[in-house]
Amino acid sequence: MLYALAALVSAIIAAFCFISIRGQADGGMLPIVVGIIFAILTIIFGALFLSSRVNKTEDIHITE
Repeated sequence: MLYALAALVSAIIAAFCFISIRGQADGGMLPIVVGIIFAILTIIFGALFLSSRVNKTEDIHITE
């Protein structure tokens, strides 16, 4: 559950950074870099959340 929360927070921060780029006249590099970093963190935390949801205790047989 913590990975899902971290992915959600990272996605919100990345979206805010990418939206704030549009409002800037000089087009600074910092919001772009921070937005890309948090977008990558969103993907990583989302993958960790989804991989932890897989049931690793049951064996799945090929005939099932």
